Amino acid sequence: MIAISLSSAQPKWSTMSFASTLYLCPVLDLLLANIPSELQPEIRLGLQEALVNAAKHGNKLDPSKTVVVQFSVTKEGYFWVISDQGSGFSPHSNPGCACEGHGFPDLPPEEAESGRGLCILHQIFDQVHWNHQGTQLKLSKQIRKGKRQPLLN
Repeated sequence: MIAISLSSAQPKWSTMSFASTLYLCPVLDLLLANIPSELQPEIRLGLQEALVNAAKHGNKLDPSKTVVVQFSVTKEGYFWVISDQGSGFSPHSNPGCACEGHGFPDLPPEEAESGRGLCILHQIFDQVHWNHQGTQLKLSKQIRKGKRQPLLN
């Protein structure tokens, strides 16, 4: 089940919550409803990666735990805050994004996949920030003046 609320205290922010699952198509469709079509493929990829991380790695796919997404569309950009109920992780202990022209670091397969996911987030979004507990991720995509080529076609 997906729950959406519109806050009167923060009129530009909406909140969505859903039980931990990897069936994310309806969630992604709702989150992309007000995003221009030319940006939707890359933002879908980035949001999917972030939501999979929250449901799978954070909540361990426990259906009694929820993922909460706060989101906002303004004339300045698009903003998401994704929270899970997991034990968190240390984003600073991760080797980070090594994809900036140098390939991926030599990591075991399960860690390399996480490294690719984090790299995808940094490539797509202008802001990628975790809280200190590693249970909340803030993402933003700024609207730039002038025509911009999307990362994915």
